[in-house]
Amino acid sequence: MRILGLDIGSKRIGAAVSDELGITARGLLTIERKSDEEVSRRLKDIISSEEIKEIVVGLPVNMNGSRGPQAKAAADFADKIKKIYGLPVKLWDERMSTMEAERILIAADISRSGRKKKIDKLAAQVILQSYLNARKS
Repeated sequence: MRILGLDIGSKRIGAAVSDELGITARGLLTIERKSDEEVSRRLKDIISSEEIKEIVVGLPVNMNGSRGPQAKAAADFADKIKKIYGLPVKLWDERMSTMEAERILIAADISRSGRKKKIDKLAAQVILQSYLNARKS
C-alpha cells in the first residue's frame, strides 16, 4: 500500500511517496500553487499513477504545541483532499521537518538556489518517513 506525504506551503506543495511495503519514503516532486485546479489535477495524477491508498499531510504545529494559521490552513487542505479523493488523510506533526531537510541539503553541499528547488519535496519525504517510522513501532 503506497502512502503519499505532502508538505503544504502557501506557494508550493512538496510530495513524497512510500514504497509498496510502507518502509521507506522518497521525494517525488514539488507542485507550484498557481491555481486550485492545477494542484487538484497534479494530485489526481499522482494518486492514480502511484496507486495511493492513504495521504499524510504535514501539520505545522508551533514549538509549544499550539496551532497557528499555517496549521489551520494545512488542516483545511487535508479536509478538502479527503472529500475530493475519498482516501484516508492523516495529519502528522511536521515540527522541524523543513529545518531537517535544509540540514540534509546543506550537508550534501547543495547550493542555495539548488536547495530552494528541492526543499519542499525533501520536507515531504522527511514528514512521510517520520510517519512510516512511527507506524513500525
